[in-house]
Amino acid sequence: MSIGDVAGLIAAIAFVALVGFIARPLLRLADVLDETRTSVKEITDHALPVLDETARVVASSATQIDKVDTVTTAAAQVGENVSALTSLVTATVGAPLLKVAAFSYGVRRALAGLRAGGGVR
Repeated sequence: MSIGDVAGLIAAIAFVALVGFIARPLLRLADVLDETRTSVKEITDHALPVLDETARVVASSATQIDKVDTVTTAAAQVGENVSALTSLVTATVGAPLLKVAAFSYGVRRALAGLRAGGGVR
Protein backbone atom coordinates (compact mmCIF):
# COMPACT_ATOMS: atom_id res chain seq x y z
CA MET A 1 0.00 0.00 0.00
CA SER A 2 1.29 3.28 -1.00
CA ILE A 3 0.75 6.63 0.63
CA GLY A 4 -1.88 7.46 -2.01
CA ASP A 5 -3.78 4.28 -1.13
CA VAL A 6 -3.67 5.11 2.58
CA ALA A 7 -4.85 8.66 1.90
CA GLY A 8 -7.66 7.32 -0.28
CA LEU A 9 -8.65 4.86 2.45
CA ILE A 10 -8.63 7.63 5.07
CA ALA A 11 -10.71 9.84 2.79
CA ALA A 12 -13.20 7.00 2.20
CA ILE A 13 -13.49 6.32 5.95
CA ALA A 14 -13.95 10.07 6.60
CA PHE A 15 -16.61 10.22 3.90
CA VAL A 16 -18.48 7.23 5.42
CA ALA A 17 -18.25 8.83 8.86
CA LEU A 18 -19.57 12.12 7.45
CA VAL A 19 -22.47 10.35 5.75
CA GLY A 20 -23.25 8.49 8.98
CA PHE A 21 -23.02 11.73 10.97
CA ILE A 22 -25.38 13.55 8.56
CA ALA A 23 -27.75 10.59 8.05
CA ARG A 24 -29.18 10.69 11.58
CA PRO A 25 -30.31 14.39 11.46
CA LEU A 26 -31.66 13.81 7.95
CA LEU A 27 -33.74 10.87 9.17
CA ARG A 28 -35.04 12.96 12.06
CA LEU A 29 -35.84 15.79 9.63
CA ALA A 30 -37.78 13.29 7.51
CA ASP A 31 -39.79 12.27 10.59
CA VAL A 32 -40.48 15.92 11.43
CA LEU A 33 -41.65 16.57 7.86
CA ASP A 34 -43.95 13.52 8.02
CA GLU A 35 -45.46 14.76 11.29
CA THR A 36 -45.86 18.24 9.81
CA ARG A 37 -47.64 16.79 6.79
CA THR A 38 -49.96 14.80 9.08
CA SER A 39 -50.67 17.86 11.24
CA VAL A 40 -51.44 20.03 8.23
CA LYS A 41 -53.78 17.35 6.88
CA GLU A 42 -55.62 17.14 10.21
CA ILE A 43 -55.90 20.92 10.45
CA THR A 44 -57.25 21.06 6.91
CA ASP A 45 -59.72 18.25 7.60
CA HIS A 46 -61.05 20.09 10.67
CA ALA A 47 -60.92 23.61 9.23
CA LEU A 48 -62.91 22.95 6.06
CA PRO A 49 -66.14 21.94 7.85
CA VAL A 50 -65.81 24.99 10.11
CA LEU A 51 -65.44 27.25 7.08
CA ASP A 52 -68.45 25.62 5.41
CA GLU A 53 -70.55 26.08 8.55
CA THR A 54 -69.42 29.70 8.84
CA ALA A 55 -70.49 30.35 5.25
CA ARG A 56 -73.91 28.83 6.01
CA VAL A 57 -74.28 30.97 9.15
CA VAL A 58 -73.37 34.14 7.25
CA ALA A 59 -75.89 33.33 4.51
CA SER A 60 -78.57 32.58 7.11
CA SER A 61 -77.75 35.82 8.93
CA ALA A 62 -78.21 37.78 5.72
CA THR A 63 -81.65 36.21 5.28
CA GLN A 64 -82.58 37.00 8.88
CA ILE A 65 -81.41 40.59 8.50
CA ASP A 66 -83.65 40.95 5.44
CA LYS A 67 -86.59 39.66 7.50
CA VAL A 68 -85.78 42.05 10.36
CA ASP A 69 -85.64 44.91 7.85
CA THR A 70 -89.11 43.98 6.61
CA VAL A 71 -90.47 43.85 10.17
CA THR A 72 -88.84 47.17 11.03
CA THR A 73 -90.35 48.81 7.96
CA ALA A 74 -93.80 47.45 8.87
CA ALA A 75 -93.41 48.68 12.46
CA ALA A 76 -92.49 52.16 11.22
CA GLN A 77 -95.60 52.19 9.02
CA VAL A 78 -97.74 51.10 11.97
CA GLY A 79 -96.25 53.92 14.04
CA GLU A 80 -97.05 56.45 11.32
CA ASN A 81 -100.61 55.09 11.02
CA VAL A 82 -101.15 55.29 14.79
CA SER A 83 -99.87 58.86 14.80
CA ALA A 84 -102.19 59.81 11.95
CA LEU A 85 -105.14 58.09 13.67
CA THR A 86 -104.38 59.90 16.93
CA SER A 87 -104.35 63.23 15.12
CA LEU A 88 -107.62 62.38 13.39
CA VAL A 89 -109.34 61.33 16.61
CA THR A 90 -108.07 64.42 18.40
CA ALA A 91 -109.32 66.69 15.63
CA THR A 92 -112.66 64.87 15.27
CA VAL A 93 -113.54 64.09 18.88
CA GLY A 94 -111.30 66.39 20.90
CA ALA A 95 -112.65 69.76 19.73
CA PRO A 96 -116.33 68.85 20.26
CA LEU A 97 -115.54 67.31 23.65
CA LEU A 98 -113.77 70.51 24.66
CA LYS A 99 -116.83 72.53 23.61
CA VAL A 100 -119.15 70.17 25.53
CA ALA A 101 -116.93 70.42 28.61
CA ALA A 102 -116.88 74.22 28.39
CA PHE A 103 -120.66 74.33 27.90
CA SER A 104 -121.29 71.99 30.86
CA TYR A 105 -118.96 74.07 33.02
CA GLY A 106 -120.88 77.19 32.07
CA VAL A 107 -124.21 75.51 32.81
CA ARG A 108 -122.97 74.31 36.19
CA ARG A 109 -121.74 77.79 37.08
CA ALA A 110 -125.03 79.31 36.01
CA LEU A 111 -127.04 76.77 38.00
CA ALA A 112 -124.79 77.27 41.02
CA GLY A 113 -125.25 81.03 40.71
CA LEU A 114 -129.02 80.68 40.47
CA ARG A 115 -129.09 78.53 43.56
CA ALA A 116 -126.73 80.73 45.55
CA GLY A 117 -128.05 84.19 44.93
CA GLY A 118 -130.86 84.23 42.54
CA GLY A 119 -128.98 85.67 39.57
CA VAL A 120 -126.10 85.18 37.19
CA ARG A 121 -122.92 87.11 37.76
